[in-house]
Amino acid sequence: MPAGQGYSITQIGALDTWRDHYGGFVPATTRNGRRVVDHELNPGLIGISATAYEPGEEAGYWHSHSVLEEVYLFLEGLGQMGLDDEVINVQAGTVVRVSPGVMRTWRCLPESPGQLKWLC
Repeated sequence: MPAGQGYSITQIGALDTWRDHYGGFVPATTRNGRRVVDHELNPGLIGISATAYEPGEEAGYWHSHSVLEEVYLFLEGLGQMGLDDEVINVQAGTVVRVSPGVMRTWRCLPESPGQLKWLC
């Protein structure tokens, strides 16, 4: 972002191109369909990622945050999200807020008609 500018811009592309991106926060969670968009925007206090999982694909790990709250906006596909001891179904239009300290994970159901895509 040029000095003195109060905004930054990036292009994450159409939903059908999300799976082509390879990225993540750390090597252990880096994969196809994962993009840490905030690394491209250099924000001060916010983060954003764009994710696309194939039917049957899952994160394979649980995690929580000690300070940050997260909001997940599901855009396509059918999936599930693990939240502590509960598993909820998610689909296009589902919005989930997760407080700090809550363990979370997600997966695209094998019977999903396409990729599970979301912004966080």
